[in-house]
Amino acid sequence: MIISRTPLRISFAGGGSDLAAFYRDEPGAVVSVSIDKYIYINANAKFDHQIRASYSVTEIVNSVEELQHELIREALKLTGRDQSIEITSISDIPSQGTGLGSSSTYTVGLLNALHAFCGRLASAERLAREACYIEIERCGAPIGKQDQYIAAYGGLQFIQFNPDETVFVDPVICSTTTRTTLQNRLLMLYTGQTRQTATVLTEQRSKTEQDARQRANLRRLVQLAHDLRAVLVANDVDAFGEILHEGWMLKRQLASGISNDRIDAWYERGRAAGAMGGKILGAGGGGFLLLYAPVERHAAILAALPELRCVPIRFEPQGSKIIYVEEEL
Repeated sequence: MIISRTPLRISFAGGGSDLAAFYRDEPGAVVSVSIDKYIYINANAKFDHQIRASYSVTEIVNSVEELQHELIREALKLTGRDQSIEITSISDIPSQGTGLGSSSTYTVGLLNALHAFCGRLASAERLAREACYIEIERCGAPIGKQDQYIAAYGGLQFIQFNPDETVFVDPVICSTTTRTTLQNRLLMLYTGQTRQTATVLTEQRSKTEQDARQRANLRRLVQLAHDLRAVLVANDVDAFGEILHEGWMLKRQLASGISNDRIDAWYERGRAAGAMGGKILGAGGGGFLLLYAPVERHAAILAALPELRCVPIRFEPQGSKIIYVEEEL
């Protein structure tokens, strides 16, 4: 039996520039951090030759090709395990449409568990690259690359996406005090709304390919990712909120489904109560609202948004890892 643990993530700046429609012409960049909310994948030897995959439903099949869950099917094919295996998963957070990168986190954790099950140690780079290949190339998801890389590497990272398909992952170097202050100033609020990421991202990709103003907005979002890294390196935590706010104002223009009147109202109420900046996490349209505010303003913000559920978080310094191995006797 093998168990992998892979962190979910928060993306602060640059989202959208990790789509090939943008970075194939000029480098994209994001600043992201992994958090202490995880997806666990359990891979266990099965007595007979069948494959059992349990998620929202349970599949029991005789061959890989019969699997309906495309991520599991393609991961098994890539890693070479084609029978006698049972795969189950547990997530700390609702797994779809919440903006924390759960699909890519699942894929990275699944690959990590399967490689270990086959007796191989997979590097973070390999896990991220193979997860991108499965989701984008094999399954045709209209997504970018940032979620796979932050799930695999973990930590607080500046990630650059290059036209030649290489990806650079560089830790954001700042003081422990800055990192702690940043972590403590964040409020992650669950809206109770979920959305189909593919719908938002498909529109965003199309507009990026056709609209010069869209590319200009994304270019500015990339610059904000560079700016965000710079202020953290300079230990200027107050400027972080201003950059987050500008990024959200730009991101709202990328696709029609990123925000709505209800989300805008929540954000404005949070700002009126003391938040310096914020954003909807992920592709938008629902999931988690992230707000950045001095700790002394948190109580007022929560009182102003009683319908939203606050989920405490801490930064996770490690990426996907194997946390349990029970070898067959």
